[in-house]
Amino acid sequence: MTTILDREVAVAPTDALRRVGTTTAMLLAPWGFVVANVGYAWATRDGGSDATGADSLTLAAAHPTPVRVGAIAAMLGCLLIVPATLGAIGFTRHRANRLGLIGGSLMIAGYVAYFGAVMRGLVDLAMAERGGPTGDYAAVLDAASEAAIPWLLLFVAGNLLGTLLLGIALLRARTVPAWAAAAICCWPVLHVTGLIAGTEWFEVAGATLQAVGFAALALRVARTG
Repeated sequence: MTTILDREVAVAPTDALRRVGTTTAMLLAPWGFVVANVGYAWATRDGGSDATGADSLTLAAAHPTPVRVGAIAAMLGCLLIVPATLGAIGFTRHRANRLGLIGGSLMIAGYVAYFGAVMRGLVDLAMAERGGPTGDYAAVLDAASEAAIPWLLLFVAGNLLGTLLLGIALLRARTVPAWAAAAICCWPVLHVTGLIAGTEWFEVAGATLQAVGFAALALRVARTG
């Protein structure tokens, strides 16, 4: 017969592993986006963008290191944000379960879509480094971007609306510090502000605040052990 103690011994290692994994993901995932935004802000500090295929190739050729580092950091962030967001949803279970589930699920879907978009940056680098028919390369990139519009819209919805809804759910749940939930809400607000202002540094500030907010959640998860 399995005793209560036997069940506790069987479950405890799994719970501890889950707690460590969630804490680690919450600490690391948002900083991947901070690095990515810093890299893009630095690469475009004197102008430039990735609005078109030609622009992307020019930016990759002029600033290969920040583009490469930013792409890799963002891809790692996209992978780790999934368990991090699942952990955050857990804090909304009692008072804001539906809102937290909707916001968190949308956020996860958005970053899964973003992973594919970020990989295109590595293609830009490969084309820029190889050289050759730049006009043809740009046309291919533009065609790929048009085909990926539905996934881009999913990323925008998850990145902006999903994050905001999750942050609001955390505020309503009152299971984490209110300032931490507010910091997570700052990401979509400052991201939109940066798009309007035409400077990436607002996004850097928003990503940093989001990282600080998730760090507070990670500390709360770690303390549950």
